[in-house]
Amino acid sequence: MEQLARRLGLRTDPTIFFISAAIMVVFLIALLIAPGPIGDAFGAGRTWIVTNLGWFFILGVTSWVAFLLWVALSRFGSIRLGGNDAKPDFGNISWFTMLFAGGIGTVLMFWGVAEPISHFAEPPRPDVEPFSVAAADDAMGFAIYHLGLHTWAIFTLPGLAFAYFIYRYNLPMRFSSVFYSLIGDRIYGPVGKALDIFAILGTLFGVAVSIGLGTQQINAGLTELMGVPNDVTTKVIIIAVLTSVAVGSIVAGLDSGVKLLSNINIGMAVGLMFFVLFTGATVFLLRAIVETFGIYITNLLPMAFWNDTLAQYTHEDGGWGWQGNWTVFYWAWTVTWSPFIGIFVARISRGRTIREFVLGVLFAPSIFTLVWFAIFGWSAMEIDGIGDQARAALGDQAGSLSQAVQDSIPLAMFAFFDHFPFSTLIQGLAVVIVAIFFATSSDSASLVVDMLCTGSADPGPVHQRMFWGISEGVLAAMLIVLAGEAGLTALQQVITVVGLPMFILVFGMVFALMRALFQENLEDLKIGKPPQAEDLKTSD
Repeated sequence: MEQLARRLGLRTDPTIFFISAAIMVVFLIALLIAPGPIGDAFGAGRTWIVTNLGWFFILGVTSWVAFLLWVALSRFGSIRLGGNDAKPDFGNISWFTMLFAGGIGTVLMFWGVAEPISHFAEPPRPDVEPFSVAAADDAMGFAIYHLGLHTWAIFTLPGLAFAYFIYRYNLPMRFSSVFYSLIGDRIYGPVGKALDIFAILGTLFGVAVSIGLGTQQINAGLTELMGVPNDVTTKVIIIAVLTSVAVGSIVAGLDSGVKLLSNINIGMAVGLMFFVLFTGATVFLLRAIVETFGIYITNLLPMAFWNDTLAQYTHEDGGWGWQGNWTVFYWAWTVTWSPFIGIFVARISRGRTIREFVLGVLFAPSIFTLVWFAIFGWSAMEIDGIGDQARAALGDQAGSLSQAVQDSIPLAMFAFFDHFPFSTLIQGLAVVIVAIFFATSSDSASLVVDMLCTGSADPGPVHQRMFWGISEGVLAAMLIVLAGEAGLTALQQVITVVGLPMFILVFGMVFALMRALFQENLEDLKIGKPPQAEDLKTSD
């Protein structure tokens, strides 16, 4: 394989690269040959996981939040991720925009209206009346629980593990490096390579599902604006066009392409948010933003442990229907991104302390997410009518937005903008923002997958990075074909199954980090001296 890699002009670990690529190609061929049986297998796997292990996902992510806060506030928080004199490579603003745009920008655009209005019309708790004030409060609480601290804990934990082991112990920039304190030099052997291959495949699936969701939203927007057919063929064409944009950014590299796209995109998204704030019910929304902080803080602990244990007595399906479709799906989907976001955030965070890293990555995007959902979510629910009195005053318009969302979740954002001035222009801008979020996610993931193969932060050859960018687009297109009319449901099935083993591996990172931290020399902590890999003693 080494000779083949040299002939192809690759600069990578040939075992990791070629086995990862081969497994992906085999899976794509299988999708072409037998999409039906594969879809059924993923559906059965998702049902089993949701029914039997949903509690594990919910308890797990909550424990990660607690662990990260403990690390940040402990004496270990002063450890610098790099040498004693290391300085951050990026300023705070660029750092924030890059980790955010590479993280869940597409998620906020897709779910910013759709999730609150969905919970408002169909409350998670059976004792809450739809469209009531209580339903509105619950809708905001659950939406921000899903996209706030818990989601960013799933990104922060792998990011911290990568940054710690790579920069403190001068280990390769690979997924396997975070398990050095547990398996020692075996990270360089078959066990380590197997971990790296799985991380690459999990990342490809996670990004492909995000691309699939973004493509559905772009298609819905183009249908609304220009009457473009909303079908599988159109979605595949959209993926092809935007993948070429992402590949162009890949060629430009991290400092030029990804940074530029991220800064432009977050600026456009913030502009869109302020447009809704100042052309909508401004005073109502300002009050709602403040109140939403209270709703989140008050409900965070109960929601973090809520497992809907009595669902068998209160829900018609008698099981995990709601949490399986929402909370468990979110955690399984997000954890497949964890190698990608983890290495990406570690790459842009060298020189920061553990405390700066954890508190910055956890809280800055979570606060932005809360404000975003408060503005879009409360605006959507007010348009739909909150409470009997408001709905009576709205007459036939009451419930129109929630009905539109029920008919098509990808259309939610565009149906929402129908209620604002310059609706066509704003809907077009929203399509552009989703498209750029698509590109930043794809090009960031491609650069990271390449790092996972090479074990180095230095970019590999251009055609090597382009291969992964194109692969993500092809995999997303095939998942769209597999999904067909089922759309979101099929994507949920795939990602829940892929997410379970990745979830277990991220749990392993907690133990790897704890073991390494407790072996830090206290005198070294005082002077910020980074140890070397050989200083970390492990047992076979």
